[in-house]
Amino acid sequence: MSPPATTTQTGGSISLPTAPGKTLSTSAASLPVSSRRVNGNGLDVWTLFNQLTQRYGAVNLGQGFMGFPAPQFVKEAGREAVMDESTTQYAPPRGKPELRNELAKRYSEAFGRTINPETEIVVTAGGNEGLLCTFAAFLNPGDEAILMEPAFDQYIMNLKMVEGVPKFVPLTVRAGVDPTQGVISADDWELNIDALRAQITPRTRIIVLNTPHNPVGKVFTREELEAVAAIAQEHNLVVLSDEVYDRLTYEGRPHLSIATLPGMWERTVVACSAGKAFGVTGWRIGWTVGAEALMTACLRAHTSYVFTVNSPMQVAIANAFKVAHATGFFERQRDEYLARRGRLTRALDAAGLSYTMPHGSYFVLVNAHNVRIPDGYQYPPEVADKDACYKMCYFFTREIGVTGIPPSEFYSTPNAHLAQNLIRFAFCKPDDVLDEVARRLQRVKAFTKSDA
Repeated sequence: MSPPATTTQTGGSISLPTAPGKTLSTSAASLPVSSRRVNGNGLDVWTLFNQLTQRYGAVNLGQGFMGFPAPQFVKEAGREAVMDESTTQYAPPRGKPELRNELAKRYSEAFGRTINPETEIVVTAGGNEGLLCTFAAFLNPGDEAILMEPAFDQYIMNLKMVEGVPKFVPLTVRAGVDPTQGVISADDWELNIDALRAQITPRTRIIVLNTPHNPVGKVFTREELEAVAAIAQEHNLVVLSDEVYDRLTYEGRPHLSIATLPGMWERTVVACSAGKAFGVTGWRIGWTVGAEALMTACLRAHTSYVFTVNSPMQVAIANAFKVAHATGFFERQRDEYLARRGRLTRALDAAGLSYTMPHGSYFVLVNAHNVRIPDGYQYPPEVADKDACYKMCYFFTREIGVTGIPPSEFYSTPNAHLAQNLIRFAFCKPDDVLDEVARRLQRVKAFTKSDA
């Protein structure tokens, strides 16, 4: 009997087993190399700050996952759906009829038009897959999509997957408003329409709109949406409208979808998420809504990527929508989030930190301009080569005990300086967690600049 094959390594060379008595030598340089679509430097921002949170025992306000249980009626809907034998096999690629019918009913009411569940809705694996499918459906390699910064980092990754090219236009704080002096409104962040127009080239195909906005918390007004719509129609562009926070707006600000404006139904893909609507981000149920021609293209991409989506959870979300609308759940949930926002912003006030008051979503942009990091402060290698925004967030995680996400991650390199001193905190957390955050934020005072 021949001895078992073995693999040996000497220096930078690896001896690979072949036939008995023979080996194939290769060097590390000749091993398989990943594609440029997935190449990157180091850990992604989410993994990095989650690891730092655990290392230093910080309270995690970085990632936007809910820190409280899902509503009981939603969990019960999930349990019943799992026990229903009709949900154990593949759903139709377009989505379970139960969910599409329920979504069609709700969006028909919201959009003031009759939505056809057979042709104008596609159920996706979370809102993010809906974004990816839209990029894949309307971009060829080298085509461009315009992003409004700060922009959710997954837009960039999705564009990379389809070899699309991002172009950037930043939201900026209006003239005369100083974001370092106390509290400013999310309404103070403006889109420069001329700057948006200047980014359009013959390769532009998509404008990405996010309202309510992550991380600014801006709810775009009708006038702003009309200006974007005029450009989209003038240049025959698709608008990908990320509306995952559509049920979380405050102070009576209504969410308005750009798809409802004249001439925009035929060129708008609306992407939404059950994870954000019901606090079940792990269920990975989302959907896109739009005209039949748009949804046909998105469906083709969706079928290629995932084919079909979790069958029982689709049925569960359909039933959850019925209960939610019958019981006023979304109105109560909005009030609960408003109370959580108040808990966090009061803590920021007490710590002497400036911030943007959000009018939608569940994030607060904090401006830590008056926090002094001691001279010679030491950073670990995974942070040492990052920008000042990363370093401020690391300092907060280690020394203050509260984790946020560096918003520079939501900017292109040329515009990353706009995020200097900013930290994104999520307030989709239980009251006791936010109260602990308030106690820890008092530590900021020991590092406040004397001239602040």
